[in-house]
Amino acid sequence: MNISVVIPLYNKEQYINRAITSALDQTIQPTEIVIIDDGSTDNSVNEVLRFNDSRIHLIQQQNSGVSAARNRGVVEARYELVAFLDADDEWKPDFLLHIQRLYR
Repeated sequence: MNISVVIPLYNKEQYINRAITSALDQTIQPTEIVIIDDGSTDNSVNEVLRFNDSRIHLIQQQNSGVSAARNRGVVEARYELVAFLDADDEWKPDFLLHIQRLYR
């Protein structure tokens, strides 16, 4: 099953690494991780660029708010099942496994 993870990002330089790592460390791997940078003014984008994983897609836009960033993420996501992860949050390793079971 293909799963898109959408992460809205705005000035979360201290946390984004943890969020992305928690998405990548899932027992059920996401097919893509779409990160919408909503006009960050800190080094958040540089933290994202440290990851060398073809599943990570960084999209930058002018600051429009978290709802606009989430909506953009849904538009950019290539798969029907979309899971949202806040940039300052993290998932336990079986989160997507549970989501997949609920979806079925």
